[in-house]
Amino acid sequence: MKNIFMTLSALGLVFCTGQVMAVSAGMVGVDDNSARVTLTTPTATSNLRGNQGAASAYKTNQRNTYYMVTQPDVDSACREKIFNCLAEYCGDVTVVPGQRSGRCQYATETELYNYAMLCIQKDTSVLLPQYGVNMGGVGAAMNTAARLCTPYVQQEVMTYLSMANMADELSKSHSDLCLQRRQELEAAMACHSVALAYGNETSSMLNTYLTDACGAGVPGGSAEMVTRFANAGNVGASIWGWAEKIVSLDLNNKGEDWQQAVDAVLASYTNRMNLACGDDLQLNTTSYNTSSDSPTALQTAAALAIGVAFPTVEKTVENPYENWSVYKEVTSMSELWDYATAYQVVQAALTNVATTQNAFLTTAQLADMQEAYKLGTKVFIMRDSARCYIIPVATLTDQETALVAQTFANCVSK
Repeated sequence: MKNIFMTLSALGLVFCTGQVMAVSAGMVGVDDNSARVTLTTPTATSNLRGNQGAASAYKTNQRNTYYMVTQPDVDSACREKIFNCLAEYCGDVTVVPGQRSGRCQYATETELYNYAMLCIQKDTSVLLPQYGVNMGGVGAAMNTAARLCTPYVQQEVMTYLSMANMADELSKSHSDLCLQRRQELEAAMACHSVALAYGNETSSMLNTYLTDACGAGVPGGSAEMVTRFANAGNVGASIWGWAEKIVSLDLNNKGEDWQQAVDAVLASYTNRMNLACGDDLQLNTTSYNTSSDSPTALQTAAALAIGVAFPTVEKTVENPYENWSVYKEVTSMSELWDYATAYQVVQAALTNVATTQNAFLTTAQLADMQEAYKLGTKVFIMRDSARCYIIPVATLTDQETALVAQTFANCVSK
């Protein structure tokens, strides 16, 4: 029985060993490369283990993406560098009054340009970090603000000055003085309307109306404003004005140009507001006809005292011949091939009736040329599609000849 058990055990051992050898025969050996699968990590370093290569690649990609977003180009990076230099020198640009340094309040463009250039030339730090990552073999001096940002200094200085100017304008517009001047101008405009409407009334009535419009109780108004508008245009502004009052016995008499004097008072308040707020407000005032041929009361009294008639005022009539041009340009409807043809066209235009049929000029051109000749035009410049000719019709002075020759140097003169 014992022998049978040992025999079965031996057979079982042989059977199991065969199965194990069969499984081992189906696997790839250590030195066999026929069915090997290679796992490659996305990294340039071959001795990294595990996921360290993938992590390094991800980190590099994230760093490059960050730099590309925060510093996309050289222009943006240099703008930040130059602005920091100017802010260091002048103070940051802000609309808060009093925050900017007084050093650059009256700084010139040259001063800011020179400082920005010196500041940039000393900056040898890396300008674009992503450039250093991707181009690691390039020298550090190629990627510095001192080398790359110099061409942008002039542009950024102008931008900085523009920003500083806008900040000053905004700070002025929000200042207490500007608001006060705006209220003052509003009251002055009310007084301006009242002064024009009731300027010829009595002094007491005019002062009452002005006090209600721009007196001390009105926002922006004052007693000084009432006085200025009430006295605007009074003839008592000169010794002759007081004499006028004595002769006419009218203490409320206004001078000849009293409307312009009222406008001048309003203009003074407008200028005060413009200076305080940095604005350029222009007011359109009414034009008044101040020309008068009748003598004043003082002139009449003086004429009666000495027994002579007061001379009449002669009106000056503008002479239309004084301001007329020496030359006139005319464009022909047909080609003028030579100087002789252009000369004949001009002579025919000045001698024939304007309604005469002409192949070169229209009726309106003929009439204009004849009218210009009557008013003193001495030269006609005849043009076609490609040529021009100088055709004199009267004797020119040396100055007129030089003027025409310089103005139309490319035209044929004979």
